[in-house]
Amino acid sequence: MLHPVPHPPKQRGPVKRRAALLLAISTVAAALASPVTAAAPAPAPAPAAAGLRWTGCATPRYPTLQCASLKVPLDHERPAGRQISLALTRVPHTASGSSFQGPLLVNPGGPGGSGRALAGFVAAALPKDVAGRFDVIGFDPRGVGKSEPALDCGAGHFKPVRPDSVPLDAATEQANLDRVRSFAESCQAKHADVLPYVGTVSAARDLEVLRTALRAPKLSYFGYSYGTYLGAVYAKLHPDRVHRLVLDSVVDPGGVWYEDNLAQDQAFDARHKAFLAWVAQYDSTYHLGTDPAAVERRWYAMREALRGTPAGGKVGPAELEDTYMPGGYYNGYWPHLAEAFAAYAVKQDPKPLVAAYERFGAVEPSAGNSYSVYTAVQCRDSAWPRDWNTWRADMWRTHAKAPFMTWNNAWYNAPCAFWPGEPLRAPDVTNTALPGALLFQATEDAATPYEGAVSMRRRLAGSALVVEQGGGNHGIALAGNKCLDEKLAAYLRTGQASDATCPAQPAPKPTAQTRAVPSSAGGAALHGLLGFRG
Repeated sequence: MLHPVPHPPKQRGPVKRRAALLLAISTVAAALASPVTAAAPAPAPAPAAAGLRWTGCATPRYPTLQCASLKVPLDHERPAGRQISLALTRVPHTASGSSFQGPLLVNPGGPGGSGRALAGFVAAALPKDVAGRFDVIGFDPRGVGKSEPALDCGAGHFKPVRPDSVPLDAATEQANLDRVRSFAESCQAKHADVLPYVGTVSAARDLEVLRTALRAPKLSYFGYSYGTYLGAVYAKLHPDRVHRLVLDSVVDPGGVWYEDNLAQDQAFDARHKAFLAWVAQYDSTYHLGTDPAAVERRWYAMREALRGTPAGGKVGPAELEDTYMPGGYYNGYWPHLAEAFAAYAVKQDPKPLVAAYERFGAVEPSAGNSYSVYTAVQCRDSAWPRDWNTWRADMWRTHAKAPFMTWNNAWYNAPCAFWPGEPLRAPDVTNTALPGALLFQATEDAATPYEGAVSMRRRLAGSALVVEQGGGNHGIALAGNKCLDEKLAAYLRTGQASDATCPAQPAPKPTAQTRAVPSSAGGAALHGLLGFRG
């Protein structure tokens, strides 16, 4: 669950250590592309790509924005075969001569997140002298958004009211199993010709085609969430083509993807408890109690009540979890979520809860695409248990410690138990050939737990880790923390960075000013682009 994909990774976060064995680049490239049951030849070089034709697609906020489309092979082993297209955006550089540093590719995560809107945001959020050194380029990865073909596997998959995510009886479990199996079968029926070629390695190889189309000797890359993994895989394939590498809210490459999700379940539970403790701190506003444990009991009492009578005919237990899960990504949503909780639990008014669901939890029209890509990438990238008994045992064990999101997250990923075809091997991204990379991580991040950044830092020789101590948001650079943003700008200027710690931004307060925070403000703007599960 990295990209919030009923909106726009979930990825998706971490658990376990695997020995890192550094291989020769050609050997690793073969392993990256091979199914778990068979070896495959090393990938062919990226085909020479024609130059891109950029046209103006300015917006009032981003007046210099340009758009283009790039053809890439569906199957990189057959570069002359069927071609698909990637949708691109660009904010051109303004620096001249040797000050120009080439392209800076930006990715918001997912998998399944559209990156076209991120280019303008990043170019505007960076200091002008830094942004001006780069062509800041956003892209929709294969299958996503305006790229063609775009995946859309199952209309109505998240239509409310869904079965309770916690399978307290066999009928509820079977209803959820039927849903996820149907989604996997629908994806195969609609996109059988494309699914074998949707995955992180294929997406990383697309970036190399993009680099050649840009006629750039090297590229820089800035990725959030799942985008950190995509960047690390590209860097493994082409370490000599990397100029700068920034990874923010870092996926643990040792747990892709089943173990990462189990670790994420526990981290989200801790973050939900932090939200409830914040609500208790403001009992004078919300009147839900001053004891965090008592407030938590009231939240679960609300969940239980919704099992019998969904709020507004829309919000049952599963939808309630969808609504409150974004609070684990960004604490700027806490005042809205607390108001909805208090209205339901104290005033017996369900309308604010329904409104919160429609804002934070309800599926948007693009979610069919983003969730379809999410599942296609995650289910293809690495092996998932095919025996449902394994899932059941692991989920109940984790649920006992972390009841907030464990089963909801399980059903989000459960199509992978029924996914067609053989999975690939998750690559070992260990890399000693890179220039120094810069990693950002909040210590209390739920979507990509802190241990993942430590794991990635060990694998990327010479990298630096900047920690937001006490921070719990997912996606922290360019979100209003001056200390972090200064370190990002310095790295992009010079390529030099060192380990550092920055204090977290203060938690929100339940004031009218907080509730009315404009969507263009730092953290709110960034998290609107990153989405929730990603």
